Amino acid sequence: MTLLDYDQIFINQKAKLIELTNEYAIRDIDGNDVGIIKQEGQSKVKKLARFVSSLDQFMTHSLSVYQADGSKVLEVTRPRKIMKSTIQIADGTGSPLGTIRQKNMIGKINFSLHDATDQQIGEIRAENWRAWNFSIVDAAGQEVARITKTWEGLAKTMFTTADNYVLDVKPECRGTLRWLVFASAVSVDLALKQDARGFG
Repeated sequence: MTLLDYDQIFINQKAKLIELTNEYAIRDIDGNDVGIIKQEGQSKVKKLARFVSSLDQFMTHSLSVYQADGSKVLEVTRPRKIMKSTIQIADGTGSPLGTIRQKNMIGKINFSLHDATDQQIGEIRAENWRAWNFSIVDAAGQEVARITKTWEGLAKTMFTTADNYVLDVKPECRGTLRWLVFASAVSVDLALKQDARGFG
């Protein structure tokens, strides 16, 4: 069973008092570790800049998704941005799969999903203006997955930026859309929360 075969996973950002390198554990519904997401390609200068400033949105961020056996399955890259985010998605070998593009900055934040030929194959739709919960739909507007954010408790979230995300995917979601759906749980985090915990 590969990582993308799971219909429900939990993505847990490892708690840090000061977030300089993002790292997430991926668990199945029984709490077993089935993968990990690591931020890669950060220089010491970049880490210092993140520590002393709020320049995250002007930096390129790259995350790699690994299965439990250490094989890479996804690469998620958000180039530096001024306003809206565009997330580039590739498979474990670096072959492009598509992009996730932020459509708006005000109100309920939505993203469009595009395959490698630039055809739109779905959308991520925030269910409220705070952009905590998302519905993912296909090109016909039918829901194929959901992203839900859960809190670990008031005391912990007051002192860290660690978050949990639950991704539920319908079994009929297959092909490129399933790859982009899986990448969406981390892409939303990169696009929104990475910018001073902001929304856009």
